[in-house]
Amino acid sequence: MLDFLDKVPLSLAILGCLTLGLAPFTPEPHIWEKLKMLAAGTLHKPVDMFDLLLHAAPWLLLAAKLARMTTVK
Repeated sequence: MLDFLDKVPLSLAILGCLTLGLAPFTPEPHIWEKLKMLAAGTLHKPVDMFDLLLHAAPWLLLAAKLARMTTVK
């Protein structure tokens, strides 16, 4: 798993966050809408849970990549 993080370019992770992670952009980023649903306790449908996972994946990848970059020199 750590080899995978080392091979992923940082620019690709950032691009994923800015596209899939935020799309659709209007009226608000989709991930933000799903996180508000999660906080309100209204995230019940499996399709909504999958949607949250899909839009959160680039952000989780970026966080893991940045954490890996700070620990490995």
